[in-house]
Amino acid sequence: MKAFTWLLLVVPSILSASSFSFSPQPASKKIATTATDLSKIPVVICPGFGNDAIDYLNPLDQGEEYGFVNALIKRGFNPDLITVLPLKRYEWIRVAGGLFDIPNFYTMTCTPEGLGYGWYIKRLRRTIEEVHQKSGGERCLLVGHSAGGWLARACLGDGSWNVEQLNSNDVEISEDNTTRAADRVRALITMGAVHKQPEKEFEATCVTRGALKYLNSEYPGAFLANEGISYVSVGGDAIVGKEKQQQKAVADDDVEKIGSEQVNTVYKDRGEGSASSVAYTSYAAVSGIGELTGDGVVPLEWTLLEGSKAIVLDGVLHSINEAGTTLPTDKWYGADAQVDRWLPEALKEAGIRVDGNKNDKQSNIFDSIQKMLSFED
Repeated sequence: MKAFTWLLLVVPSILSASSFSFSPQPASKKIATTATDLSKIPVVICPGFGNDAIDYLNPLDQGEEYGFVNALIKRGFNPDLITVLPLKRYEWIRVAGGLFDIPNFYTMTCTPEGLGYGWYIKRLRRTIEEVHQKSGGERCLLVGHSAGGWLARACLGDGSWNVEQLNSNDVEISEDNTTRAADRVRALITMGAVHKQPEKEFEATCVTRGALKYLNSEYPGAFLANEGISYVSVGGDAIVGKEKQQQKAVADDDVEKIGSEQVNTVYKDRGEGSASSVAYTSYAAVSGIGELTGDGVVPLEWTLLEGSKAIVLDGVLHSINEAGTTLPTDKWYGADAQVDRWLPEALKEAGIRVDGNKNDKQSNIFDSIQKMLSFED
């Protein structure tokens, strides 16, 4: 019955929005991280749970100019070297494969590379390898959104990197080369990721069925920082969670953390209360505690990875849409209006020195071209 209940929770989330063996970690090595030309640095974007690659290219069909990828291009990154992990929304149903991970699913001892999430990790490794080759051997910036953040950490694992030749169905053909993750990845930047399992008394509610706990036990925090991989975690502080019956008890200092009038009207009409009550439900599912502050989906404290460069953004929401609706927002982490609030700090942490004036000029030119094209239309 518990397994059936879990499936009912997972599948609606999807509709609305093979394993690796890790070798023991050898002696660490520090890799130089200095770079200056963003156009030569590849970027791999790891979609969050229920997300499709298109969400980062043309969110909610608003146009590519609203996409996270476009925001990166405007700031100097090479469009040919920006890759969103190829992923269709319906593929998240594969997480339900964890039901057959016996007995681990039922004993809360699943691992990231198990039946539930191993397919994502394997594909991410293959994508990183392809990007590495395409860029001429440059190390990438790995950007993980939501669940893509902790899955990216699982992909890095203990730092071993068994390069696998895979076909389009993620079936292993051969394995004949080993290197280190730090030879492929310059930095991991997470946006609204879940980096902690629920509080101990609520661990049984963890939707990863132990995979996140395993990750934090085996490869905690900024695990590969001593090998030259930089870690940055970005979290939003936008909505305070409150149960529906407690809406009138919102503290005076939290009055601005209640969501927009538009989205609150939608929630009210649907009988869901408000952004605060929707956030309460989501925060409780993630952490076991609803009365926290966060990005409307993940509590702030849960988005900040121990040992990483932590960046907290007031008023920033979790994803391309207001949680549980089709209302687009320019307040999410990857929106053009928000990227400059965290990207410069993240690049600095990654050892990337950027000529600000040069990038400002590129962005202004890019904006001018887009306006001209819009005018011609």
